[in-house]
Amino acid sequence: MLFISKIEWFNTLKDIVMDTFGKKLRECREAKNLSQKELASVLNTSYSVIGKYERDEMIPSIEVAKNIAKILDTTVGYLLGETEEVNLFKDPAMLNRFNEIEKLDGENKKHIISVVDAFIQALKFKNIAAL
Repeated sequence: MLFISKIEWFNTLKDIVMDTFGKKLRECREAKNLSQKELASVLNTSYSVIGKYERDEMIPSIEVAKNIAKILDTTVGYLLGETEEVNLFKDPAMLNRFNEIEKLDGENKKHIISVVDAFIQALKFKNIAAL
């Protein structure tokens, strides 16, 4: 029978399950051509803290995660693995529109979504016809 420690089990599970916050942070930082030192400077912290985030040795506070996402032009949801779309709702104007729709009552929300769906379908048909 094989026995492993809780720490070994946790680390193995963490590696298997998904990309971690740290991996996604590093990917986004490198995509923006920022060094750990440059990101740290913008966040008013040390590069060693960024390194610890990227190695998943430390987890940033919610506010720091929000700032990181803003600096790297992504979302906290992407960094946390809630979505695979790095640029989802990056456009503040679009996000504001969705927030306004979310505040509406169910019936009005349903009507707006129907209108948006109809416009999207019309554009798809127009693009197909243009081919």
